[in-house]
Amino acid sequence: MTIFLKKFGTTLSSRQLGREALAAFKPSLKGVKDGEKVVVDFEGVMVFTPSWGDEFLTPLLDKFGKHLVLKNTENLSVQATLKLLEKIHKVNFITIS
Repeated sequence: MTIFLKKFGTTLSSRQLGREALAAFKPSLKGVKDGEKVVVDFEGVMVFTPSWGDEFLTPLLDKFGKHLVLKNTENLSVQATLKLLEKIHKVNFITIS
């Protein structure tokens, strides 16, 4: 399954909006099979804040662990937020090109 974050906008900010985005997307996650990769695609995202990322990505990481993969993370805003979340939660996100 691939989650295209740009469907939530190009500026992803605030805890509330991150929570709302995850709540809106949660029903789609029920179709994910055991062992299936969940790819989060950042293409088109211009601003990605730690608060939004923590509310959206952290629950996905908790649920899917090593099956969560991030794609198109070249944007500096995305990279900075991912680095901060990794430090806070003591995890390493898996990224692909």
